[in-house]
Amino acid sequence: MFAVPPNTLPASSGLAVAHPVRIARELAADRTSWAPLLRYDPDQRWAGLLHRADGWEAWLLSWLPGQRTDLHDHGSATGAFTVISGTLTETVVRSAGEALHVLRPGQSRVFGPDHVHRVRNDGPDPAVSLHVYRPERPRTTRYGHDLVTGHLRQD
Repeated sequence: MFAVPPNTLPASSGLAVAHPVRIARELAADRTSWAPLLRYDPDQRWAGLLHRADGWEAWLLSWLPGQRTDLHDHGSATGAFTVISGTLTETVVRSAGEALHVLRPGQSRVFGPDHVHRVRNDGPDPAVSLHVYRPERPRTTRYGHDLVTGHLRQD
């Protein structure tokens, strides 16, 4: 048995201090909050701001088959994304090589500073995902592969 000091308070259950993946999953589960906002764009993936709070924001994204991001990072932000429907493929690029993650509804990925990745919809059906960034959605850096050395380069 152990003693709990009298000044100990339980951790807040609010989203202000919650992990980004918890926020993404809770918002994704609340279909009534995002379904009326959802759009599909035949020319590029669609993104709409779903929620902005002190220190974080959430974005709803739709992906038609074949739509993708470029190779990018999210600067100093941490975050997560959860697939709501469809299938998304994330390619993470590290110094040791590439890692491929296929994500289905209900699955999430977490990222931190310097996480370089690309996300795409390789499936036959549209996909929807919810992305949370802490702090707010930062400026991204785009990358490419140096064809001679095979190393990443900033574009």
